[in-house]
Amino acid sequence: MNRPRIIADQNMPLVEAHFGHLGEVELMAGRDIDRHSIEGAEILLVRSVTQVNQSLLEGSSVRFVGSATAGTDHIDLDYLAENGIQFAHAPGCNAEAVAQYALSVFSRLKPRWLESKVGIVGCGNVGGRLYQKLVALGVDCQVYDPFLSQSQIPDLVSFDQILDCEIITLHTPLTTEGQFPTHHMFNQQVLAQLKPNSLLINAGRGAVIDNLALIDRLKQSDNLQVALDVWEPEPEINAELLDLVSIATPHIAGYSNEGKIRGTTMLYDAVCRLYLDDQSTQNSNNLTKDKKDSIEATGKTLNQLLVECYNVQADDLRMRERLKQGDIGQAFDQLRKNYPQRREYSHFAVSADTALSRQLKILGYSTD
Repeated sequence: MNRPRIIADQNMPLVEAHFGHLGEVELMAGRDIDRHSIEGAEILLVRSVTQVNQSLLEGSSVRFVGSATAGTDHIDLDYLAENGIQFAHAPGCNAEAVAQYALSVFSRLKPRWLESKVGIVGCGNVGGRLYQKLVALGVDCQVYDPFLSQSQIPDLVSFDQILDCEIITLHTPLTTEGQFPTHHMFNQQVLAQLKPNSLLINAGRGAVIDNLALIDRLKQSDNLQVALDVWEPEPEINAELLDLVSIATPHIAGYSNEGKIRGTTMLYDAVCRLYLDDQSTQNSNNLTKDKKDSIEATGKTLNQLLVECYNVQADDLRMRERLKQGDIGQAFDQLRKNYPQRREYSHFAVSADTALSRQLKILGYSTD
């Protein structure tokens, strides 16, 4: 078999370790992938910053597109299907990381979050994982997802009821059509209904919130806390909005080491099935196995331990300092490209008292 040319986003980890035996791997910045760069390539591996459509692919030799993301709004799925181009993505690969991002925001901005009413908008891979953790911890949790039923989620409520929550966290895909489009779901009218001193988090897609309307809402009153990981548009985000929100991060909620590797591995499995007709794939455990880090829990609260493992405010500070230097779009992308290694709770071994140990185990830590 001829070795195919493989173009991959450089922010995908272990691509060469996984795919190197299948073909010639070339890593590129996702925004630099264009018609010229994919000439002669059969396999294209992207993340969310690369728009994959007719403009990119027409006349190319690409026969497989993989996106190491849960969302697919950057992919023209109809065009791929019409032209016989195989597609795979990685739903759920970063769900744990995004859920942990939300928990870090909770710990920083709402330290009494265990006693708060939390509303989850969108209960798919990410929202569902967060919901399961919160319910197991005894948190008063409500869910809005028009595609689910009460039998699936007992805490399912209407959209209006969600707006009464003290914490609202958004985990929806971006859609513009159908009965329940999510584009600008949180518009001026909805934002005005949020409770005073509530917390709004968006770790889904930027345009689920009307960003201009959000600026107006925050300028009118400082009684709303907002944490944004996703923006409208990216990477040229609105500097005025950046100054108004409580926590700002550059679309890195899912950027854990484990989550990125899961995405690469899921695409590798799909490529093997296509090119090798092989259901059994390389065991990636050998590529990711490492020693757990131990954390001393004596005298610490749950919030302190969550922040010790992942402090979202460090990402916030890094972003604000970098964007002050100018060229917002380039700075935003560089923050993503050079994001420091972040580990999920499962990487940490903690010894704690019985009550705290139970909470940590629910959240995914290794406990004695």
